[in-house]
Amino acid sequence: MARVFFFLKGLSMRTRLCAVLLVVFMLPGCGRRPAAPAAPAVPHAAAASGAASVDAGVRAMMGSIAHDVTQGGPAAWLKYFSATPAFFMASEGSLAFPDIVSATNTTRELATRIKHIDLDWGKDLRVDPLTPNLAVVATPWHEVLLYTKGQRVEEWGYFTAVAEYREGRWQLRDAHWSVTPARGK
Repeated sequence: MARVFFFLKGLSMRTRLCAVLLVVFMLPGCGRRPAAPAAPAVPHAAAASGAASVDAGVRAMMGSIAHDVTQGGPAAWLKYFSATPAFFMASEGSLAFPDIVSATNTTRELATRIKHIDLDWGKDLRVDPLTPNLAVVATPWHEVLLYTKGQRVEEWGYFTAVAEYREGRWQLRDAHWSVTPARGK
């Protein structure tokens, strides 16, 4: 502190007063950092039960998708696509459905060409709960398609999606569908 006053000795009274006031006003904030916002206290058991609930809900939705698509054909997908501007679906490295309107139109058109679908998700269905309302889902799949003209197509691949809980149910906010090259050929 003596060094500060020695330094100030050669300055005018006005300059010394400004320097002292500057130091006085700066000192209280030195070394302090703004307090981080407090994270909401969530007991570990409550967080775990929330994740388990998300996992169970998304798994139930995926089971319903396979059942409904197998029973009702391609149009059943529309029940699970989120009817929001956020929805899109990629397939094989391209944007298959840039929005829900194109998904609806294309899916309805496919329903006129496909007589029956057997959709099975693989045993390694993964659910990664992100929040109470969002999760990532990923699974291998197998599908047998019977077209109205008699053609039978069997495919395997991998499916990933972001599932969102809204309007009282789980829906696919966006999705990616990839096909594995033909097996055994």
